[in-house]
Amino acid sequence: MTNQPIDQKRYFHLGDEQRLNWLRLIRSQNVGPATFRDLISHYGTAAAALEALPELAARGGAAARIKICPVEDAEREMARCESAGARFIAIGEPDYPPILRNADQSPPLIAIKGDAETLPRKCVAIVGSRNASIAGMKLTQRFALQLGEQGYVIASGLARGIDTAAHRASLKTGTIAVFAGGVDHIFPDENIELAKAIVDNGGVLMSEMPMGWQPRAKDFPRRNRIVTGLAQGVVVVEAAKRSGSLISARLANEMGRIVLAVPGSPLDPRSEGTNGLIKQGATLVTSTDDIIDALAPLDPAVGEFIYDISEKDDELPFETEQDVVQTTDDTIRNAIISSLGPSPTEIDDIIRFTGATTGQVQLVLMELALAGRLERHTGNRVSLVG
Repeated sequence: MTNQPIDQKRYFHLGDEQRLNWLRLIRSQNVGPATFRDLISHYGTAAAALEALPELAARGGAAARIKICPVEDAEREMARCESAGARFIAIGEPDYPPILRNADQSPPLIAIKGDAETLPRKCVAIVGSRNASIAGMKLTQRFALQLGEQGYVIASGLARGIDTAAHRASLKTGTIAVFAGGVDHIFPDENIELAKAIVDNGGVLMSEMPMGWQPRAKDFPRRNRIVTGLAQGVVVVEAAKRSGSLISARLANEMGRIVLAVPGSPLDPRSEGTNGLIKQGATLVTSTDDIIDALAPLDPAVGEFIYDISEKDDELPFETEQDVVQTTDDTIRNAIISSLGPSPTEIDDIIRFTGATTGQVQLVLMELALAGRLERHTGNRVSLVG
């Protein structure tokens, strides 16, 4: 089902036409990472999934015909990516970050600019306030520099404040900047030179968003999901009570990553979020050694991948469904839909309580998702929209 682990015994290389179809599929209406994964698992190829989209969306109750990304739009984005000095990497290809490929709702395609050899290395995310204190910036620089000297790549979001300090201090040892917009759209403008320095020093700029995309408020949690997915642990240096850094910490906890937080004065609103994380069980850290000690029990290789190229598996980086069904009768479909509501429900529970097969549930959930009626949640859970 959704979020099945990648088969760790093979990888593949997409051909030009396959990569174009993957891009068309992920850029089509209502196709997010989880639905993309289900579609490839169910139909085997992006080309077959694209053909099936209109019928699936109609069966799911779509109010209008689903918008499928035209070939011309995908070709233009491919050309724009190349002209920006970037390239697309698919989730089953060897350059895709190993730890990210097994993260919850990992993006099927990422655009990167820079040295891909940085991506498989052990990684720590450092996040925090845009309106950072001088003390917070200095501590971030110390963490990033010393962690880099110990072989860790630093991931962050290229925002002002803590993110910027983390990237600058790890330029020489390796850093990954994840964008909420397109990889060719540097935000904020003041970090254009920093982004160039990251690439020039062997680091990586990364995004799942379309080329040229200007970030919106709702795009930053998606970026935070990737920052968290890249790392074994997430260090929160400063964070207000309501901040994107706390979203990163929540995502890290849901993904099974270690959450580490720097304590601060109760009088400083920038420490209210980090102090709250510590109360909730985050690991308190005040030195780089604290971070390294917390991460020490983890496997630094983040899982070994044995590569075995097989042409017949070119588009199957996910486990495929043995129980593939093309249609589901109304009785089963209604039972599955009736089991859903506004509260998140585990997919395994839907299978268990409806008596439907895995393939039947997968098909109905794809139909609902493509119709815009399904919301995906972490932990392999789903709910009805509205």
